[in-house]
Amino acid sequence: MSPARAFLGGCCRLSRATGRRLAPSPGPPLRAGWLRYLSACTGGPGEGDMRRYLSAHYSEARRSINEIIPSIPSNMLNPKAIFSNNEMSLENIEIYGFDYDYTLAFYSKDLHTLIFNTARDLLIHEHRYPNELKSYEYDPNFAIRGLHYDVHKALLMKIDSFHYIQLGTVYRGFEVVPDSEVIEMYQGSHVPLEQMSDFYGKSSEGNTLKQFMDIFSLPEMTLLSCVNDYFLKNNIDYEPVHLYKDVKDAIRDVHVKGLMYRAVEADIERYICYGEKTQAVLAKLANHGKKMFLITNSPSSFV
Repeated sequence: MSPARAFLGGCCRLSRATGRRLAPSPGPPLRAGWLRYLSACTGGPGEGDMRRYLSAHYSEARRSINEIIPSIPSNMLNPKAIFSNNEMSLENIEIYGFDYDYTLAFYSKDLHTLIFNTARDLLIHEHRYPNELKSYEYDPNFAIRGLHYDVHKALLMKIDSFHYIQLGTVYRGFEVVPDSEVIEMYQGSHVPLEQMSDFYGKSSEGNTLKQFMDIFSLPEMTLLSCVNDYFLKNNIDYEPVHLYKDVKDAIRDVHVKGLMYRAVEADIERYICYGEKTQAVLAKLANHGKKMFLITNSPSSFV
């Protein structure tokens, strides 16, 4: 049995004396390196040799797969298509529910600029932030959905589904933080689950990493980076937690106080994109006797 297979199978060992299979050994200790554990289970080579052994087998397996499966030309894939792993007959579904924002209503790129500018002005006029912040403009290419923000360290970053920080994606303001500094701050690149917010980005007490999942959060991430950038470049001492709270409150007020809704209503052609296909889907459902409902936290008058 190969060392890799022995590990994946639960480290079932063979007696050196009899050649018979022994009972499975317990799983590797949480804090011990699995390579050292694998080596001990199999009586195999040391850690350095094991790394080279596994790396060689991985490269060989990857090469074999690439030979078996031909590469798919990029022009054969529709980037706007939706791919499903399961098939379901919608004929049997009688009731359909829809969200409003970015589901039934599609907004133009000008909306994020509106949210950013309005929240930035709230910081200046209501939270007494420096008037020089008006020199910052919204950059639609800076942030993407799903990023994490370290509230205490004022760092914006990408963390994968295994809770590992993607080195090279950590930003302080608009400056990339060196990998060595990131590893030193977090004692590695793995972030414990208890330090992260839940899937919807809600941070309970003790969570230091807030995840931005909402499309509306793109202006918030950019505004956080702008304010951090201004303070850093002007050598102004500040408390990152209070900065995060102020920006969060400003973004919230753009929605709660109705500032965004009134601006959109005043210029619908600029901010709302006509959903021709959406109307066709709704009409088809209605013509087939399906029931539909809307669930949203947007004001009913606005909807």
